[in-house]
Amino acid sequence: MNSNSKLFSVLSYFGILWIIGLVAAPQDSFVRFHVNQGILLFILEIITSAAGFILSLIPVIRWFGGLVTGALGIFAFVLFIMGIVNAAQGKMKPLPIIGGITLIR
Repeated sequence: MNSNSKLFSVLSYFGILWIIGLVAAPQDSFVRFHVNQGILLFILEIITSAAGFILSLIPVIRWFGGLVTGALGIFAFVLFIMGIVNAAQGKMKPLPIIGGITLIR
């Protein structure tokens, strides 16, 4: 594994930047693993934002929506940090809860 592999893997956790690793190193299994993890995290963040928006439109449960969105946001941030640390250390360790899902091989 070279330093570019680690760089592309770390970038995979920054929102849509997972595309860079997918395009720049399509045959690198380490990068592809972290790109997959980054896509999963990106999807979680989109779902969290959408759920927060929808729940904020309902006056009776607006406060509940804020709690749910906040909790999921904190969870996503923790996964973000874990993914970056794993990539920087050269580990292929799946993220808790969502990491077992494979979208790309």
